[in-house]
Amino acid sequence: MAKSNQSLKRDRFKNVAGKRVQKVLDTIDSLAKCANKNNYEYDEEDVSKMMRALKDKVKILEMAYTSNTKSTKNTFKF
Repeated sequence: MAKSNQSLKRDRFKNVAGKRVQKVLDTIDSLAKCANKNNYEYDEEDVSKMMRALKDKVKILEMAYTSNTKSTKNTFKF
């Protein structure tokens, strides 16, 4: 018996979203390596800007799933 269209969409979502979430998590792990003060120089303002940009993007992501709004693409700069 063939899968329903809804079941196919669900499987596709789980596959694609799972890979994308893992990619984001891996990228955050990579960004965390920049916290090593032996290799990098930064100040509290830099950290604050990064955290604000990440939190803002997560809020937009949450809204996209709760209100069907399109996310906007922003470019981060210090």
